[in-house]
Amino acid sequence: MSFLINPSNSRKLPMVYLVDDEEVIRESLSWLLRSRRLLSEGFASAEAFEAMLDARPDQARDWPDAPSCLLLDVRMPGMSGLALFERLTQRGLGPALPVIFLTGHGDVPTAVAAVKRGAFDFVEKPFSDNSLVDRIEEALLVSDRAIAARQQTGRLAQRMAELTEREREVMGLVVQALPNKLIADQLHISVRTVEVHRARVFEKMNVKSAVELSNLLKE
Repeated sequence: MSFLINPSNSRKLPMVYLVDDEEVIRESLSWLLRSRRLLSEGFASAEAFEAMLDARPDQARDWPDAPSCLLLDVRMPGMSGLALFERLTQRGLGPALPVIFLTGHGDVPTAVAAVKRGAFDFVEKPFSDNSLVDRIEEALLVSDRAIAARQQTGRLAQRMAELTEREREVMGLVVQALPNKLIADQLHISVRTVEVHRARVFEKMNVKSAVELSNLLKE
């Protein structure tokens, strides 16, 4: 799978972040990614990358909002790649920002341990260009799905927040497949009132049937 750059929608462009203290490595990776039509942004240290996150207005709460991946050197002056990975995990970035560690031979055990703690993969230097980009594209797909799921959850929460307390009560009984008459009896309201609340629930939740509503709440 290859991500193609769409200049009409820059917000959705995939981005590969490069964190490596060696400039030659960053430049080489940037060139490689450009050859596969992938954008990248380089950082010379873990601290610089974290400073970028801290400077964001949303404090990275809803970041990233486009498919993203982090290529992270294990051993760097100052904060290590592993320490940055742990801090990113604490921020809750998780699958939205898959981390691929770049390792020297001596760092392989450390990288393997990081994968067990949730890193996407590790690639040993020197690496195969094609194999690395293939893994990056797989990581971008994981990120894309995670972001879509997060956004779907956010939209659902927003819709739920628009419901009144009575509408939530009606919705809870609708998804149990109860007919309007039984819902009216349980809530001690008229069938007509149930019908009105039911229609409002469907409108606010953007569904057309009880089955669709039930499936939405299960997602």
